[in-house]
Amino acid sequence: MFNIIPISAFDDNYIWLLHNARHAVVVDPGDAQPVIETLNKLKLELVAILITHHHSDHIDGVTKLLEYKRVLVYAPQYETFNFKHTQLIDGDEINLPEIQQRFRIMWLPGHTLGHIAYVNDEYLFCGDTLFGAGCGRLFEGTPAQMLHSLQRLKTLNPSIKVFCTHEYTAKNIDFALTLEPDNVDLLKRKQQVQALRTQKIPSIPSTIELELKTNPFLRCRQATIIKNLQFKNDDELSVFTALRTLRNHY
Repeated sequence: MFNIIPISAFDDNYIWLLHNARHAVVVDPGDAQPVIETLNKLKLELVAILITHHHSDHIDGVTKLLEYKRVLVYAPQYETFNFKHTQLIDGDEINLPEIQQRFRIMWLPGHTLGHIAYVNDEYLFCGDTLFGAGCGRLFEGTPAQMLHSLQRLKTLNPSIKVFCTHEYTAKNIDFALTLEPDNVDLLKRKQQVQALRTQKIPSIPSTIELELKTNPFLRCRQATIIKNLQFKNDDELSVFTALRTLRNHY
């Protein structure tokens, strides 16, 4: 049986562990210790590490994990890392036969210039590009780059499950409701997320379909959002830029 489970790290990070009760792959291990503890507890053999971008809370556990078990590390060619890795560019495919999964690589600049995601017909591991009801801050890229990256994600199959790496959903929903207070899907999602978080259950994964209905950064052409921004310019890039700036200070 194939499983994807979150390993909590720091204040709000998720390290995703993909496993089939025997072999395991981890995504963005910012901290090695909770990963090693989980591997030992579940008696799993680590076979690969997937990296979406170079920020420390996504990579600082890699070196220790490689001491624990020497495995292949996949990471974007567009960025620099201090560990040996297989470099990936847009359109590449990787095969993980031990867990019977294949992923296509999407280059998604915006949060960082070299950010990538791993996607197949069922799952999207998008790092800090797309969040539950939000998107990543622009630490290196431009608004135009991030908007283009999000537009690429909008074209994916709506049923694909979205695995991002931070628990920001509740606050993102509160922000989204300032722009679409009558969005029924958004109001429903707020209730669902509140119930999950009360029980300390992750609000992630979501789906592309849910994000299209509730994520303002994927809805920049919505008349209600433009109206509540008190924005006269309905150019999508201008709206996105204004949204991202507002969210930075929310």
